[in-house]
Amino acid sequence: MSKKDENVDSFRDRVTSIDESGKRNWVYAFKPSGRYYNARTWLSFAFLIFFFAMPFVKVNGHPFFLFNILERKFILFGKIFWPQDFFLFGFAMITGFVFIILFTVVFGRLFCGWVCPQTIFMELVFRKIEYWIEGTASQQKLLDKASWNFEKLRKKLSKWVVFFAISFLISNAFLAYIIGIDELFAIMTEPPSQHAGGLSAMLVFSGVFFFVFAWFREQACTVVCPYGRLQGVLLDKNSIVVAYDYVRGEPRGKAKAAEPVFGDCIDCDLCVKVCPTGIDIRNGTQLECTNCTACIDACDSIMDKISKPRGLIRYASESQIAEKKPFSWNMRIKAYSAVLIGLLVVLTSLLMSRTNVDVTIIRVPGQLFQEKEDGQISNLYNIKLLNKTFEKLSIELVNADGLGTIEWIGRDSIEVPGEGQIQATFFLTIPAEKLSSRKTKLRMNIYSDGKLIDRVKTNFLGPVK
Repeated sequence: MSKKDENVDSFRDRVTSIDESGKRNWVYAFKPSGRYYNARTWLSFAFLIFFFAMPFVKVNGHPFFLFNILERKFILFGKIFWPQDFFLFGFAMITGFVFIILFTVVFGRLFCGWVCPQTIFMELVFRKIEYWIEGTASQQKLLDKASWNFEKLRKKLSKWVVFFAISFLISNAFLAYIIGIDELFAIMTEPPSQHAGGLSAMLVFSGVFFFVFAWFREQACTVVCPYGRLQGVLLDKNSIVVAYDYVRGEPRGKAKAAEPVFGDCIDCDLCVKVCPTGIDIRNGTQLECTNCTACIDACDSIMDKISKPRGLIRYASESQIAEKKPFSWNMRIKAYSAVLIGLLVVLTSLLMSRTNVDVTIIRVPGQLFQEKEDGQISNLYNIKLLNKTFEKLSIELVNADGLGTIEWIGRDSIEVPGEGQIQATFFLTIPAEKLSSRKTKLRMNIYSDGKLIDRVKTNFLGPVK
């Protein structure tokens, strides 16, 4: 059987993390090195600093980021968002989804390999610790196969303790984004009986992270995450991915002076050995490939040793490899870009037009209008105000149409506390001669410190004319 036939027969029909019997295949990835790995390492430092530092950053005494799902309170870039703003989150999610589609169509899974938290923590934190404690991939494999003795117990316990400690730190940072750093410090310093729920959440998160990074590992990308499966419908022949140049590399083999018939690939399998998901990139784009570039660095090091040009494995599209075509903006990319720009414009407009106070004014249900002796008509209204800022707001309500007067019931003024809400009741009285129909549409302006902050429409009922 020829080498080419062997390559065809070896093409797999299942994910690399599962064998023929359906059992787990443990991946022992060689430690990569090279320019891309170094760049990813520096990028991971920046990500880790950002991830662990952001809970401590505050704006005017409030978190810069907060995702308090329990209280339905979210703070982004120092601005507070409430459930009434969820339409903005929905629209932002749609925009983000379109961005992911466009980005994947053009650049493949670049996000997964470079900035995905799962990849950063697994490959650039936990796996590095594993190399430090248990040694190289070959040493790790021998250690797992060895019978239990003091040395194996020492290394395994050391790794698990360090893994759990880091998982505990990650869970604390993760929890700080949900409940805030002040509440997290309270959980740490006050008696456990006062924060049973918070401590339980902290331990659960720690256990989940430890399970993912100590055992589940690459299966989070190949089994749980749907992004890899989306490649089948998002990628086309013009998408930039980590690709093997089969035109240049095939047929594989170690060429001799008398046999210059082989391609540049010497079939060393180093690209397979360094892959954190265990795939052979030479078989083409696969759902397990996270575009982590470990195979690029490995192949470049071999090309340097055999005096061949780098780039046998590189960022490229199928068109660039097969037809030597340069990257081009096709109609599909242009269409996605146009939709994305439109969504960004709309989202920006919605964010800029977002008011600091959410106001609802409705007539009291079941109440008819009241006709006074002096010919004036009054309606009873309920008003609900939600303050979306951190400062107390003094509210003034004015009829924009200049009709009638407003009389508050049980209060002289309206003040809404920061991050709070109030409900109030008032009479709106309008002279009967100014009403032209049974139902009159009115515009109510809401002012704070003399500044118009919102406009609300409501109805005013009067006698039939």
